[in-house]
Amino acid sequence: MSRIRTHNTENQIALDLGDDTATTAPAPDPGTPAVDNSGLLASLAQTDALLQQWQQAQWLRPLDVGFARLIRALSEEQGEPPQPLVLLLAALVSHQVGRGHVCIDLTSLLADAGSTLSLPPEEPARPSLSDADAAELSQLKPGDLLSRTTLADCQAALTGSLAVSDGSLTSPLVLNGSRLYLRRFWRYEQRIADGIRQRLALPSPLADPESAPARTLSHALDQLFNSSESVDYQKLACALAARNRFAVITGGPGTGKTTTVVNLLAALQAVAGQDPARAGRKYRIRLAAPTGKAAARLNESIGGAVSRLPLSDLPGSVQLADIPTKVTTLHRLLGSRPDTRKFRHHRDNPLLVDILVIDEASMVDVDLMASVFDALPANAQLILLGDKDQLASVDAGAVLGELCQRALKAHYTPTTAQWLAAITGDPVPDSLVDPDGQAMDQAVAMLRKSYRFQQDSGIRALAEAVNTNALDSAMLRQIRQAEFDDVIWLNGHTPRPDPEQTLQQICQHAITGTPDAFRNAGQGRVVNNEPLAPPVGYRHYLEQMNNHDLTSGSPREHWDALAARVLAAFNDFHILCALRKGPWGVEGLNDRVARQLLAQKLIPRADGWYPGRPVLVTGNDYNLGLMNGDIGITFSLPWDKTATDEPKDTLRVAFPSGDSTGGIRWISPSRLQQLETVYAMTVHKSQGSEFNHTCLVLPDRLSPVLTKELVYTGITRAKNWFSLITGDAQVFRDSVGQQVVRASGLALRLGEH
Repeated sequence: MSRIRTHNTENQIALDLGDDTATTAPAPDPGTPAVDNSGLLASLAQTDALLQQWQQAQWLRPLDVGFARLIRALSEEQGEPPQPLVLLLAALVSHQVGRGHVCIDLTSLLADAGSTLSLPPEEPARPSLSDADAAELSQLKPGDLLSRTTLADCQAALTGSLAVSDGSLTSPLVLNGSRLYLRRFWRYEQRIADGIRQRLALPSPLADPESAPARTLSHALDQLFNSSESVDYQKLACALAARNRFAVITGGPGTGKTTTVVNLLAALQAVAGQDPARAGRKYRIRLAAPTGKAAARLNESIGGAVSRLPLSDLPGSVQLADIPTKVTTLHRLLGSRPDTRKFRHHRDNPLLVDILVIDEASMVDVDLMASVFDALPANAQLILLGDKDQLASVDAGAVLGELCQRALKAHYTPTTAQWLAAITGDPVPDSLVDPDGQAMDQAVAMLRKSYRFQQDSGIRALAEAVNTNALDSAMLRQIRQAEFDDVIWLNGHTPRPDPEQTLQQICQHAITGTPDAFRNAGQGRVVNNEPLAPPVGYRHYLEQMNNHDLTSGSPREHWDALAARVLAAFNDFHILCALRKGPWGVEGLNDRVARQLLAQKLIPRADGWYPGRPVLVTGNDYNLGLMNGDIGITFSLPWDKTATDEPKDTLRVAFPSGDSTGGIRWISPSRLQQLETVYAMTVHKSQGSEFNHTCLVLPDRLSPVLTKELVYTGITRAKNWFSLITGDAQVFRDSVGQQVVRASGLALRLGEH
């Protein structure tokens, strides 16, 4: 059977869902009924009408409907109009990609279409529908249309369509078992799985624990780790990752992922220095992160970890210069090119690297991860670091989460367990051994001890309760009653508080941090043998900024020191939101908090540019050296001169240098193009960040974005203090009951023997 082949035209972009510029069929007559009397799609025109209605209701994107029309148009060019069911599924798979899924699982779709698609959404907007149309639409939900459809019906319709293949032909859609993909995402998943399998299949010179390289590794690990615990999971992770050309190291906050990977790189360089085949040449190592913020944070922490390495005790003459401390973004590493998703480095122009480490890998989507594998030399080692329980990437895919699905129980084979014991000297617990362990299991290590939080930490207890679905009435009572030193639920005693009063409470909390609400008013805590100051709000950084005696004649380094103190003070408190829009979202709260600060006379104005305005960079700007996620503070500086040579105040935005030196970059506001005010940011944007005091705001009604992963990520951004404010107490409990499950076939591909 012939298949629709994608053309080297603008339609190719649309077929790959790169944009919505493709040629589409004319929109149907809005008066055309969408279904016949049986409730099933009756014709192509009726299908178009239904999809158009769903677009008007903002249940579907114009791109989703345009893609379905494109499938119809291309099919008709081949002389075979598709079945209505194929067009419906085409629109729905496009919709799912927009929600972060790599594909649509037809089995899940048919079992519970409403939950799988989140259609209709919690608050569907219907700006262009009459009341009568809206009432009719409310009866035409995906579940109603698909309730009489079987998996066999879907597969028969799809396999009979010119627009669908099993991937062997260049078709817009790919059907693999019960999973339907846009072709581009099927290729991404295939490239990632192939890249992992290829690396896991490569022979390791460390496989024999009695070999010289293995003995060198064992000796290096003994010098790098001095744990008294029965099982040092950091040491185990280093050994496991050293043995494989592909490895994942996962762990929660404070489990020592950075320390572990620095020790791993030192051990690998020691092995390289003793390898006659390399003639003393060390590995070429690169460090990368998905965002500028994540890269900057790793930059700040890795330098200290490298400086503490006992290099003189290691074999192989490892030098400080052999362990990199500079971290770049993945886009910069791969060589991003304007106006295209393609990179400068790819299969025909690979990176010059032997080992690539990617931190915060939970934020890497399938598109970017596939590009990483394309750009790596075939024998290069790839090491992923990240917290498997954090939010997945904003775009499609949850690569790290899928790779770590079985990490909790490890599933190491007896052979792997014996090798680890021989290399590390620590026996692997029997609970982590599985004779039926898969190849992928042998490359995943989970760090299981947190060094950041003390045993009595409420932040730790709450995060674990959320992550393990153990948020019971006892835990809720403890945070309501402020029984933990470091956690409060400000309005937890009121099940459904007044929305306006709660929003005002958030603004007041943003000013002071409400220390009196914490146990002992936040006084008397000691962390790492140092007394901890009580929690603060935004007044703290503004007072730091305004209380100085610097003048136009003060040296530049004094202004830099002031900016560094203010930026550090701003990191002492932050509001995180689940939503972006609306009164409970970032946009609404940024405006409210700014007006509250103005009312308190802490800032001179609440809009435009003003001293004290904090800004978040929302796109990479390589000319300025600013990355997506960077935060700066606006200052008024007396650096310019008037015509009479008098000091003239000029606004400049201070950003950290991002190179772990503590330097400051001063940039004119006019040069900043992609940014927003950042008294509040989304939990998604906060990944890779850490704040001394974090306030998590949850809205007054449940939404599909409110999940266990979002709440866990918000809680674990807090270093020493955590506060919770909810529009509805039940929303907090219900959010923890919702889990991100992104449809994909990556784990299944890797589990195939």
